Amino acid sequence: MHNSFPSPPSPEVAALLSAHRLSRRSIFRGAFGVGALAVAGGLAGCGTPGARQAGECASEDRSETERSLHFSNWIQYLDVDDEDPDRRPTLDAFVDRTGIQVTYTEDINDNNEFFGKVQAQLAACQPIDRDLIVLTDWMSARLIRLGWVQKLDLGRLPNVERNLLASLRDRPFDPAGDLAVPWQSGLAGLAYNGSVTGEVRTVDELLTRPDLKGRVTVLTEMRDTMGLLLQAAGHDAADFTEAQFDDALERLRRAVADGQIRRFTGNDYAPELARGDVAACIGWSGDVIQLAATDERIRFVAPESGAMLFSDNLQVPNRATHRANAEELINYYYEPAVAAQLAAYVNYICPVEGARAEMERIDPALATNPLIFPDDSTLAGTKVFMALTDDQERAYEAKFQQVIGA
Repeated sequence: MHNSFPSPPSPEVAALLSAHRLSRRSIFRGAFGVGALAVAGGLAGCGTPGARQAGECASEDRSETERSLHFSNWIQYLDVDDEDPDRRPTLDAFVDRTGIQVTYTEDINDNNEFFGKVQAQLAACQPIDRDLIVLTDWMSARLIRLGWVQKLDLGRLPNVERNLLASLRDRPFDPAGDLAVPWQSGLAGLAYNGSVTGEVRTVDELLTRPDLKGRVTVLTEMRDTMGLLLQAAGHDAADFTEAQFDDALERLRRAVADGQIRRFTGNDYAPELARGDVAACIGWSGDVIQLAATDERIRFVAPESGAMLFSDNLQVPNRATHRANAEELINYYYEPAVAAQLAAYVNYICPVEGARAEMERIDPALATNPLIFPDDSTLAGTKVFMALTDDQERAYEAKFQQVIGA
């Protein structure tokens, strides 16, 4: 059964989510063209021979004597005060409560680009001058495979142990949950503008429906696009063979050859969808919530074959010197009231049990929004893309880039 999600925020929240505000995936993907993305992926792709740590890369934790922390995150992925853009209410409250001074930097613009920036230092067991970073599942998994992140002390994370959603526990790349903690999650699915087209419920419709020809965009993010196509082809995006990948990719190749697809995008699809230049697309749930805040005819659809679920994860890199301070911040953001305040701003899936009840106090409409607090039936139809080996990642990315013309 498909799910079509309008977003009915209150006027106050609609104002907060006004059109000028961008989601965490917006800026770099919009400016960083498909061809450039392919170059970054090729250069930074899967590590270099000998890049894995030969042994433990020990780190001295100075948290007791240095009450400080350097936190790197994506653009527009933390709440900002409406009146003063230099204030970040939840982070400021953490500093006031703990005395830990946080240097907060929005310098993660793309997973591959960031990997390329820090790869040489981490491979050489050198510090990257960051105590906490946020990366998407597949890149988090790569850093774990390479041995480039520190284990977290779960005893210092009681809120995470108590409040992490069941659907985000026991993940294949981090089964113990001590190497990556979800910051926010989201869905990749279908979106359409109801002012220019009727409802779009399936991936096949997106790729073949004549009235959509030339008015469809598809994401350059391989895992999201191919995950949806794998599911639509009757395969399991969480466990597939190369032949099944090729079968799904052929569907995409035909849609490109037929002129069905207008172009491949980061989330610069959002303004085109809002204008109606794009009638339907593969898109991200957080973006669609923000668009729907000003136009309720824009809808997100979890296709009948299932949506893709992704998370962006908090990790402490090797040689970071304030792990305990980072753990204190992670634990703080798993307090339901804090998590709700953050979710009210970023509009992605909140990973914290109990935050929904707290959201009732902030905005009841957001508390009932299934793109922020999805119900069990919605989550039951989602998949997390299969964890890939280095060789698989190189091979599948190369095939995908060839089809999308990068």
